[in-house]
Amino acid sequence: MFNLSIALEYNSVRFPKKKAFIQDDKSISFDEFNRITNQLANAILDIGIKPGDKIAIQCPNIIEFPIIYYGILKMGGVIVPLSIFLKKDEILFFLKNSQTKMFFAYQGNKDLQIYKEVSSSIKTYKNLSKLIIIENNDLERIHPSKLIISYNSFLNNKSELLEFYPSDPSDTAVIIYTSGTTGDPKGAELTHSNLGWNANLTADLFEFNIEDIVLTVLPLFHIYGQSCLMNASIFKGLTNVLLPRFDPNLVLNEIKKNNVTVFAGVPTMFWSLCNIHELEKIRYSESKNQRWRIAISGGAALPVELLNKFEKYFQVPIYEGYGMSEGSPLVSYNHPGYKRKIGSVGFPVWGVKVKIVDKNDKPVSNGKLGQLIFKGHNVMKGYFNNQEASKKALKGGWMHSGDLAYKDDDGYYFIVDRIKDVIIRGGVNIYPREIEEVLIKHPKISLVAVNGIYDERLGEEIKAYVVLKKTEKLRPEELQNWVKKKVASYKYPRHIEIVNNLPISASGKILKRLLNK
Repeated sequence: MFNLSIALEYNSVRFPKKKAFIQDDKSISFDEFNRITNQLANAILDIGIKPGDKIAIQCPNIIEFPIIYYGILKMGGVIVPLSIFLKKDEILFFLKNSQTKMFFAYQGNKDLQIYKEVSSSIKTYKNLSKLIIIENNDLERIHPSKLIISYNSFLNNKSELLEFYPSDPSDTAVIIYTSGTTGDPKGAELTHSNLGWNANLTADLFEFNIEDIVLTVLPLFHIYGQSCLMNASIFKGLTNVLLPRFDPNLVLNEIKKNNVTVFAGVPTMFWSLCNIHELEKIRYSESKNQRWRIAISGGAALPVELLNKFEKYFQVPIYEGYGMSEGSPLVSYNHPGYKRKIGSVGFPVWGVKVKIVDKNDKPVSNGKLGQLIFKGHNVMKGYFNNQEASKKALKGGWMHSGDLAYKDDDGYYFIVDRIKDVIIRGGVNIYPREIEEVLIKHPKISLVAVNGIYDERLGEEIKAYVVLKKTEKLRPEELQNWVKKKVASYKYPRHIEIVNNLPISASGKILKRLLNK
């Protein structure tokens, strides 16, 4: 027997009065958190939902998210976290694909009307027994119906006593959908064991201690924030500060106000922090109550130039690593206390094996490029209701990542690119990240993405999409002449487009599939 919620019950006894979550001017102690999750679990069971049933959550980083998440775990349900930015057709796809029977959704706000999209999506979905709406008091009240009920009404008068469901470690706890950067999303089934090991090793890896305060602005509907921040904090008994949306100034304010020591983000977040007004950076660096001790980067490759710039500004080390939804998510990381190789994703986390293999799954020698595959307690059960995709991804228990990488002689891994992103120009392989690492060093460039576009003669040609720093101007021809001197003649971008922004997913990844549209 192992249910992920056992960590919450344990720490509600150890630290009953300690704040588990802070959000704006609200907070909840570990004891209160435990009792409310019991109420929610009882409420779910009372309407006839059974252990193993799928329950969706579409909610930003507010206190209700972890309450719903752990309430579902306690009654034995399977959590299906959904991005708050989905539109009605996308929501319908996820509900049908996951066979969801119950749905918790935040009402939204003036700019993001979640309930409007949800209510449209469920009109043609007949498998839903109840929709629970977390209301926003600033918006018009939603009228209850047989199907729809408010979150507060749902919890009303429910018992705070519950024995959590005795899940098997191999039972599915969460179906986390891949971001869909290269096609239709697939639902990775992560077990109680997968997530328990990953939360625990995250806390050990980054040496979390009971004095740490974690800031979570990474979306909790994504595996990175969910496992490495929310679950890891609950496993260790840490206070977690929730921020519903990313804004670099808000992040720095929360770090100062709440004495935050741990922050995790994706490269676009570190880029934004580096690009805030100089006065804000000066105010932060002069703050006397600064306790921020570590920054953690994942989700996408972190340009070396960006890492160096961030550490210079904020005097906080970034530890970069590698993970994916199918790996619960941590696979490989630069470990604090060990040699940190900037530009690498470190070496495998505890209990995980990693190999670099060729097209025939044969190991390649150090320094040679191949596909990164991994095996261990972190590997998903499979893709829900998708046997063909599961069989393709999981061979002999090894998860095939689809990422090109190499290992050096010290055992450190370096991610080069997604296999699908490799540009084949006239029969020669070109790796977009290599070109991006060069372009980002230009003093006028703030953000860049490189992709392949169709070319009649060569098959593919290289195109760079460039975001300039504020007030800067740069002609594509100037940039092309600059980069020609930095890379081999066959590698420089023949096409350069100056853009105001790049398409970014809810989890902060640049969506390369949308660049050429």
